[in-house]
Amino acid sequence: MKITSIDVFLVTIGQPSVPGSPWNPVVVRINTEDGISGYGEVGLAYGDTKESAVGMCRDFAKLIIGMDAMNNEAIWARLHNTFWGLGGGPVVYGAMSAIDIALWDIKGKAFNTPVYNLLGGKTNQKLRAYASQIQFDWGKVAKPLIYPEEYGEACIKAKEDGYDCVKVDPLCFNMQGKYKGWPCSGILQQNQLKIAYERVKAIRDAGGPDMDIIIELHSLTDANSAVQLARAVEELGIYYYEEPTMPMNVGNMKEIAQRINIPVASGERIYTRWGYRPFFEEHALHVIQPDLGNMGGFTEGKKVCDMARVYDVGVQVHVCGGPQATAAALQLEAVIPNFLIHEHHQAALLEANILTGTHDYQPVNGYFTVPDLPGLGQELSQKAMDTAVKITVK
Repeated sequence: MKITSIDVFLVTIGQPSVPGSPWNPVVVRINTEDGISGYGEVGLAYGDTKESAVGMCRDFAKLIIGMDAMNNEAIWARLHNTFWGLGGGPVVYGAMSAIDIALWDIKGKAFNTPVYNLLGGKTNQKLRAYASQIQFDWGKVAKPLIYPEEYGEACIKAKEDGYDCVKVDPLCFNMQGKYKGWPCSGILQQNQLKIAYERVKAIRDAGGPDMDIIIELHSLTDANSAVQLARAVEELGIYYYEEPTMPMNVGNMKEIAQRINIPVASGERIYTRWGYRPFFEEHALHVIQPDLGNMGGFTEGKKVCDMARVYDVGVQVHVCGGPQATAAALQLEAVIPNFLIHEHHQAALLEANILTGTHDYQPVNGYFTVPDLPGLGQELSQKAMDTAVKITVK
């Protein structure tokens, strides 16, 4: 099934998850001579450098025109064996990932079956989900939360929606509601520790003893401040501790894991088997959070999850993007036996972001049912394509 053309879309109708942080995912559509097209999203829908993936997708598209869309391993190897592919990084691997996901979408449509069947079939019939990033509140409107009582109210909203697990970054906003508004590395000041503790305590009080709480730190802390905060909130019963430091030094992550009594998680900025290998070997992580849109797609993601199981490491796929990202995560999570929980981001509740997909997948009472449509089970909406910045490679 020969690849005849590839469209690269920079989606422009996404809505900010919080003021100043627009969601504009880059999505590729691979078209074949058989008339089947597949969609895949780059895992860079947020942040300051997301548009760079447009050029990378275009450059990679030129390399695979005429190749057989069914040969995803050969195409993955072709892209990885480029000069910069052998060094990697989020933009390079992001483009590779979107292409790979689109190829699996094509394969599923060709065989008239969901991707999860091609990856080995369902291990998990229902997928537990958590309400992610409730420092932006929870619901159809996003805003930065400041006071502890606001955090408790957001938790109650999520609980009323059926969630029994929430995630929060208690240091994300300072007391003026500014993102990165105070230094979080080195040694935290007592007022910061007090504010962070009170925000998490409000969530615990609102959610009750059975509410699981994930602490997210976005790598804003380092080995010192992360340990400081973990020891302060440990008594509140934390499910796991996400990105307590940037993943550029495995030794630092291992030090944190050894000094605290909370499971440590990371992965959205770790790419491919080569990136995950030292974390497994050093036993530096208890939970991995691979983003299928920037770590290598399904072809690589399944391999990394299987590696994780050898080390008794659980998997929570990182989902912080458009509807294609959600659909891809659900397909893989249905298959892997070491699945832990699904991330459902606050931005997935926002209408403008929902409109970028042809289907709106939301959990019911805190659990997802995996789509049974052929392929990924999700496509880019016509409105998103009509308003996107588009590049076509033939």
